Amino acid sequence: MEDAFASHATFSKAQRQLVGAYFLHEYSFEAAALFNPSIVPHPDQSGLAEGCSRFILSLRAVGEGHISSLTFRSGILAADGRVLIDPPERLASTPEVTARLGDHLELTFDPDSDIAERVIFPVTDMQANGIEDARFVAFRDEGRTTYYATYTAYSGRGIRSELLETSDFLSFRLAPLKGAASRNKGMALFPRKIGGRYAMIARHDNESLHLITSDTLHDWGLGQVIVKPRYPWEFVQIGNCGSPIELDEGWLLFTHGVGPVRHYSIGAVLLDKHDPSRVIGRSRLPLVQPEIAERQGYVPNVVYSCGAMKVGERILLPYAISDAFSTFATIKTARLLELLEG
Repeated sequence: MEDAFASHATFSKAQRQLVGAYFLHEYSFEAAALFNPSIVPHPDQSGLAEGCSRFILSLRAVGEGHISSLTFRSGILAADGRVLIDPPERLASTPEVTARLGDHLELTFDPDSDIAERVIFPVTDMQANGIEDARFVAFRDEGRTTYYATYTAYSGRGIRSELLETSDFLSFRLAPLKGAASRNKGMALFPRKIGGRYAMIARHDNESLHLITSDTLHDWGLGQVIVKPRYPWEFVQIGNCGSPIELDEGWLLFTHGVGPVRHYSIGAVLLDKHDPSRVIGRSRLPLVQPEIAERQGYVPNVVYSCGAMKVGERILLPYAISDAFSTFATIKTARLLELLEG
């Protein structure tokens, strides 16, 4: 090693960083893209001004080697509608694998770590090429809130839907899902049981949205079609943009539609509160669509979300642009409902 550096009297900052990266095996896990966000209320809502809400944002991070991992940010939706993101930490931390049985994992982070430091990297062979598109939901059952997320495990050869569970965003359980539905992407869990059963939005046919119910969280068969492509902007296929949001008027489900030349837009449907197989409202036009100035990225002409959140009279929708970076949109709930046609 001495001979390699003999001709260098001094090193530039870039050269020092390169040498350090080699010795430390430094990995830039979100250098290429930070996209497909999902959002849930933060477990800690203390110390906030009236009308504000603290949230946790999950993101799909893509780094060197095009490997996807799961990362987080925290922030506040202010009473006036401003979105304030907490500054991220400079370095990331990995969890300890505290238990493992096959592809079932338990991971635990240092309790002194910041939420933005915590990164869940692929662990199992099925996750080897990425943990993709987590759809988080705050699930209420018997007075207790548990945070679940469905995500896609990608091995490089095949995919499988898996389920993450946490109550505090420090300790996580990850497990594969079973059943015919688990062989597809984009499953989104309802935030509570319906008629005593768990309910999920999924897509089996690569075209339409299906409703599935199950007695267990981990086994999902095939369901019934509830939403088919109807309008030009969703002519190729339609998918969900995260878990349904419960309103007095029904279940608000954001959707993504794929139109000509793989042009992705975001819309919404309203499902009956007692019978979510029944559609009672639907956006005829996209609510969010790619702008000309937003074409730069991994995949142009794409806007995409993995979940939104209701705060007071507003809906907060984080979404990704061109599979590269993420931003936010807010809309009053009443105004959004006006845009949904029966």
